[in-house]
Amino acid sequence: MPYKKPKIEKIVFSIGEVAEMLGENVSLIRYWENQFDALNPKKNKKGTRLFSKKDIETVKLIHYLVKVRGLTIKGAKQKLKENRDETINNFDIAQRLKSIRDELSEIGDALDV
Repeated sequence: MPYKKPKIEKIVFSIGEVAEMLGENVSLIRYWENQFDALNPKKNKKGTRLFSKKDIETVKLIHYLVKVRGLTIKGAKQKLKENRDETINNFDIAQRLKSIRDELSEIGDALDV
């Protein structure tokens, strides 16, 4: 049996990688870091931001509130502070629905062959 290299899952991401995941600018992620207490990535000795999976989920939630739902920074802060669990639940539902829509779209495209 050939040696199978174990899959190593990445545990920290750079700010550039996080920005790319969202299709946003690095400067926007930095701005959100300054605006939202919930977003506080660790920094190494050189000052490079290291985003954990939890940090990325927070960034995605902020992105959803500000860019998708159209809330102001103040409104997004309030949502995270007062209704965090409900906001996360709504975000999860929106993500699942988007995934289903994308899948249905692919099926529709395949049927149009």
